[in-house]
Amino acid sequence: MKKVLFVFVIAAAFTACNNSGKGTETKTDSTTVVKVDSTVVTTAVDSASKKMDSAAMKMDTAAKKMDTAAKKMVKAAKKM
Repeated sequence: MKKVLFVFVIAAAFTACNNSGKGTETKTDSTTVVKVDSTVVTTAVDSASKKMDSAAMKMDTAAKKMDTAAKKMVKAAKKM
């Protein structure tokens, strides 16, 4: 999942850079600092983390079901 998030971050950066030429141009000082509210970032990260944990749990459940099904198939094959 980390690789997927990394790809999304890279894609967002490319999109942001690609859209910079559109619209009206504004000149800014190179010392401009963008302030980001830390609670917004924390909330977004927490939300993404919870979704990733939920997806991981679902994958684990699916893997356990597949293992159970495989064991049943092996037992059935041995009876033949």
